Amino acid sequence: MASEDSLSSNPLLQNFDFPPFDSVDAHHVRPGIRALLQQLEAELEQLEKTVEPSWPKLVEPLEKIIDRLSVVWGMINHLKAVKDTPELRAAIEEVQPEKVKYQLRLGQSKPIYNAFKAIRESPDWKSLSEARQRLVEAQIKEAVLSGIALEDDKREEFNKIEQELEKLSHKFSENVLDATKKFEKLITDKKEIEGLPPSALGLFAQAAVSKGHENATADTGPWLITLDAPSYLPVMQHAKNRALREEVYRAYLSRASSGDLDNTAIIDQILKLRLEKAKLLGYRNYAEVSMATKMATVEKADELLEKLRSASWDPAVQDIEDLKSFAKNQGAAEADSLTHWDITFWSERLRESKYDINEEELRPYFSLPKVMDALFGLAKTLFGIDVVPADGVAPVWNSDVRFYCVKDSSGNPTAYFYFDPYSRPSEKRDGAWMDEVFSRSRVMAQKGSSVRLPVAQMVCNQTPPVGDKPSLMTFREVETVFHEFGHALQHMLTKEDEGLVAGIRNIEWDAVELPSQFMENWCYHRDTLMSIAKHYQTGETLPENVYKKLLAARTFRAGSLSLRQLKFATVDLELHTKYMPGGTETIYDVDQRVSIKTQVIPPLPEDRFLCSFSHIFAGGYAAGYYSYKWAEVLSADAFSAFEDAGLDDIKAVKETGQRFRNTILALGGGKAPLKVFVEFRGREPSPEPLLRHNGLLAASA
Repeated sequence: MASEDSLSSNPLLQNFDFPPFDSVDAHHVRPGIRALLQQLEAELEQLEKTVEPSWPKLVEPLEKIIDRLSVVWGMINHLKAVKDTPELRAAIEEVQPEKVKYQLRLGQSKPIYNAFKAIRESPDWKSLSEARQRLVEAQIKEAVLSGIALEDDKREEFNKIEQELEKLSHKFSENVLDATKKFEKLITDKKEIEGLPPSALGLFAQAAVSKGHENATADTGPWLITLDAPSYLPVMQHAKNRALREEVYRAYLSRASSGDLDNTAIIDQILKLRLEKAKLLGYRNYAEVSMATKMATVEKADELLEKLRSASWDPAVQDIEDLKSFAKNQGAAEADSLTHWDITFWSERLRESKYDINEEELRPYFSLPKVMDALFGLAKTLFGIDVVPADGVAPVWNSDVRFYCVKDSSGNPTAYFYFDPYSRPSEKRDGAWMDEVFSRSRVMAQKGSSVRLPVAQMVCNQTPPVGDKPSLMTFREVETVFHEFGHALQHMLTKEDEGLVAGIRNIEWDAVELPSQFMENWCYHRDTLMSIAKHYQTGETLPENVYKKLLAARTFRAGSLSLRQLKFATVDLELHTKYMPGGTETIYDVDQRVSIKTQVIPPLPEDRFLCSFSHIFAGGYAAGYYSYKWAEVLSADAFSAFEDAGLDDIKAVKETGQRFRNTILALGGGKAPLKVFVEFRGREPSPEPLLRHNGLLAASA
């Protein structure tokens, strides 16, 4: 056990206004987390002894426990993502099971569950605010879905199923990884890889070096092709060698479908156990379990997928026709019989000829300081807030990290956020994300204030500035910053004081992308984009024809891309509703049946894409893949409110922005998302704006 001394100085256990990111070290993790869990275990035991079905005797002490754990664990988890070291990783790995065990114990606490049920059944229920009712119902639902309401023997069976599913999805992932690694194709003749860009050749040579061909170079080879995405995609997009494309495509499509890495039986077992779990919980199938915590229902999701599918079909057929005639004009022998391994290649050629946008050449127009100024300017116009630098107010984990204060129109702080923009490959994971540091909360307010203000962090991975040259971004990175800021705004501008349903907490999973995707739409809005896109040296604005190309490229092959997502979503729902494990139909029959309506070129009979469909068998998307489209519908429709008001009418834009702020950004998880949406839009969501933005509306009219 760590000595009392060292514990009293452990930064994880101090009270702080902002997390001491600059002073937490790997050696604080084991003693700090263990001491914290011990404290929280004592608090939980105390709560279970004294709990009563009231806010002060149940929700407030519970929120304090949940908050303390999420703030402290969030702090070390964040450091692992942005300032990783082997020591930190090892320490977190060691205490993680202890933390998970505590969370399960908290989630399956009978006294807490019974107290929430008593509130739900009490005569005062009707007089609780909507947010408080949502909080109680969410706690009960979460407990029920974790098996708490089951009789002892059934509960044991339930826990067994949970552990078995955990194991199976782990094994599924490992098989996909191992099967992906297993394929290697060494190429020594440069003619065989004609068409591939230097970046890809460099990657293939590097792969060859790592497999013992120490003299491999990008220029002279040998080159090693693998099935990792950065290797697979360039081959499908750029390799002129059709036989090579076919070989790589077939290998990719049959990953983890044979031998000792075969996922077929694992998928069947996963689907069988999910169905058993659903039945134990009193649902007809697993999709109903998934929808229990989402905005959609199985019927509504099906209906939406079908609407989008019928609007996308003809444009997708046209896409293939366009490719055929383009390939024919280019004198391609395969023009009349284009198939799976030709589509990506010819789409790439067609895209180059129509909208030749070179991402790299656009970078000078998107410098990070200009992009952030424009983003904060947009937020001021739409939501009446000021974002002001507050560097030095809070400790940071790296000198590049910026700290900002968000002020309302009367100049009062409403939130704070950290922004960590640049890539640091040696210690920071890739990608971009937003996370909460503190949620807005009445219970957690410090003495003298009525509420604790929300604090967020935004992390990106852009090229760092070099000398006096600022960080220059691709257009995709600009969209990403807008996207993450959308999430941050919903966390920061919440007006909800019940910590457990404030900001992004308790928002149904298929609605959570609404504000982020909504913000992305502004990147295509002419005035917004032109205010960002100024050359960092000359100050000249992005040429008009480039803007037109960016706009047009957005809808290029929209029908085909839409169908692809719809196929994934439909097969996912089908397997979790109608499919009977061990019945007459195999999983591959289901896939082929769905594909007839969702793929213009039918899949190969030996297509085994399901064996590597990790989203639904090893990720959080089981009976949830439809959420991608669901959220796109919501965000496009929300943006269309601004289009209806008139994007050039500044007064109308401000009024609509204020309404968006007071509904979608303010109400948090305290109100059902459909109600929130209707309050903003005046009606239920419609898929039309999404189809229009994707250039698919004429087809369905």
